[in-house]
Amino acid sequence: MQPGFDAIRETMRRCAAVLRDAGVRYALGGSVAAWARGGPETCNDLDFIVAPDDAARAQAALIAAGMRPEQPPEDWLLKVWDGEVLVDLIFHLTGVDVPTALERAEVMPVAAIDMPVLRLEDVFTAKLLSFNDHHLDFTGVLQMARALREQVDWAALEGATDGSPYARAFLTLAQELGVISAEVLGRRG
Repeated sequence: MQPGFDAIRETMRRCAAVLRDAGVRYALGGSVAAWARGGPETCNDLDFIVAPDDAARAQAALIAAGMRPEQPPEDWLLKVWDGEVLVDLIFHLTGVDVPTALERAEVMPVAAIDMPVLRLEDVFTAKLLSFNDHHLDFTGVLQMARALREQVDWAALEGATDGSPYARAFLTLAQELGVISAEVLGRRG
């Protein structure tokens, strides 16, 4: 059963306070970072981006706050559960240098707490570069693109994801659907 967005939002607030108090450098990432900037709500999980050297400390701080750990098979993140809400502590993003992304993150009020939020270009880059033959559902990213189209530097995103045929397919689809224009991609219409 997936948690509702209210539960995700409360876990986000709790995690942000714990990580801040533990002195862990972090940024809100993924779909919830997009929501913080005006995108759609999500009912999946909650992503916090942390430096590789801080990942174990971040997980330990959240466990000390009462969350339960999960050992993922992937080697690019750690996980904890806060009730029914899964929290991913991501220390490697596909196509995005984590220390640079943390530097670029903007501190902004999110659910009444000031916290660093990943730039949209970094959120979209990581999402588009995660697509492959076995994971190719554009639905969520397309909804994000529709809601946030005026806030994204699409030409920069196109450049950052240029090596991926899946990212090119998404950008072409978004253009064909009128979500973004050829001009913002630097393409001819």
